[in-house]
Amino acid sequence: MAENAFDQNEENYLRLMTKKERYEAFIQYFLENNPDAETELHYSNPFELLVSVVLSAQCTDKRVNMVTPELFADFPTPEKMKQSNFEELFPYIRSISYPNNKTKHLLGLSKMLVENYGGKIPEDRDELVKLPGVGRKTANVIASVLFNQPAMAVDTHVFRVSKRLGLVTQTAKTPLEVEKQLIKHIPEQHVHVAHHWLILHGRYTCLARKPKCDECKITHLCKWWEKNGK
Repeated sequence: MAENAFDQNEENYLRLMTKKERYEAFIQYFLENNPDAETELHYSNPFELLVSVVLSAQCTDKRVNMVTPELFADFPTPEKMKQSNFEELFPYIRSISYPNNKTKHLLGLSKMLVENYGGKIPEDRDELVKLPGVGRKTANVIASVLFNQPAMAVDTHVFRVSKRLGLVTQTAKTPLEVEKQLIKHIPEQHVHVAHHWLILHGRYTCLARKPKCDECKITHLCKWWEKNGK
């Protein structure tokens, strides 16, 4: 009886929780449990991160981390990579998804970095998206990880988890719509790390096909759990 009463109270709490309270609970949990969340891509300088993020599009971080050590050993700078060609560079990343396009992207962005930006990674997202292979999501990752800017990169994990938790509305149909809602409600100082909270939670707990709700510690604020998890 007591357990049923607790369950009923939990359901009422979920139903009555405001969006502000949901965001506050989400932020508080991760500040206490994973305050220093960061990318799982391996890199030692800004150029390596940019290359890794470009390679990670529709590919796992694990796979990217398997190929980048040899790639970075032989092409440690944009200047060095710019001097390469397709036939030389392609074998390094042939096991990555879409290696043909990504080889062209790496050659193009290296050339542009050297010729337009003095070999440095630009901080401005409008400049970042001018680089071959760099779209809005990649630019947001770079701005967030390298420069701690309040940028929210929305990948499949962020899209799925933010909607399941109820942080964004179900009517948000595009990554940009999800990004705008998250940016609106997450305090600026937490945006760059909240990006990693959502990604890592989606990667290891809130899985797409079979979420591990029995292991999840934030079902108390999850709208998906309220409807489907019990």
